[in-house]
Amino acid sequence: MVNSFKGTGVAIVTPFSADEIDYKALRSVVDHLIDGGVNYIVALGSTGEASTISITESRLVLDTVIDQIKGRVPLVAGNFGSNNTRALVDQIKEYNFEGIDAILSASPSYNKPSQQGIYEHYMAIADASPVPIILYNVPSRTASNVTADTTVRLSHHSNIIGVKEASGDLAQAKDILRSAAEGFFVTSGDDVLAPAMIQAGGVGVISVLANAYPSQFSQMISHFINGASDQGKMLEDKLNDFHNCMYSEGNPSGVKTAMEILGVCCADVRLPLTKVSPELYRKIVELVKEF
Repeated sequence: MVNSFKGTGVAIVTPFSADEIDYKALRSVVDHLIDGGVNYIVALGSTGEASTISITESRLVLDTVIDQIKGRVPLVAGNFGSNNTRALVDQIKEYNFEGIDAILSASPSYNKPSQQGIYEHYMAIADASPVPIILYNVPSRTASNVTADTTVRLSHHSNIIGVKEASGDLAQAKDILRSAAEGFFVTSGDDVLAPAMIQAGGVGVISVLANAYPSQFSQMISHFINGASDQGKMLEDKLNDFHNCMYSEGNPSGVKTAMEILGVCCADVRLPLTKVSPELYRKIVELVKEF
């Protein structure tokens, strides 16, 4: 099976104007990413502020992105994580997946399930879904880690095709890569770890910073995938200064600020997130100018 999710995926921001979704700007962001050479788009993930977007808005966001992509790149829907397995399975069974190529599903948060609970949760989702599942392991948000052993067990389900590994643990990613089922992929959930994960056998990244700099980020990832690590390292060094600024006051507050400075979309976010402080704003302005 051809892996459609190799290279640079982008966890796309959801643009707001004040507190309302700016669908015109969303279309512009889609074109900005595709014109920049990204390989696929992930809508309604944490960077897309999915937790503050209503069910009705979520559907409109996906429909807008589907319409604007026009089949140019694959689309992953990131709004299929839940700590209520039964409700999520029911949602999947009733959902219209036309134009959606895969689901990105974060492991259950708050409940702190056992590894067996996480395994059974994902198996239920995979059995129900008409499109492939990409696991999303992000302990910093869910308060529980999906271990390498659990991921490897899940990799043998025919409808579970890969994992976005955002544990920050490169050794764990390597354990998965060594033991997972044939064809199962590992992609980085951390921009800063993406080059190292690719060199360990990963296929790419689902990026935050690529919202602002899709061309440069995609080129960097492509260089590392193709073994041109010296060229990749040059771009990595240039982009590295951005990483702390992107997350120090919340994601996507940082990257939306960079995008506003670049004229891509407004920096507005929804509570409980806020715009960055004046101090951080000045720092991001300087970084954008220097870059």
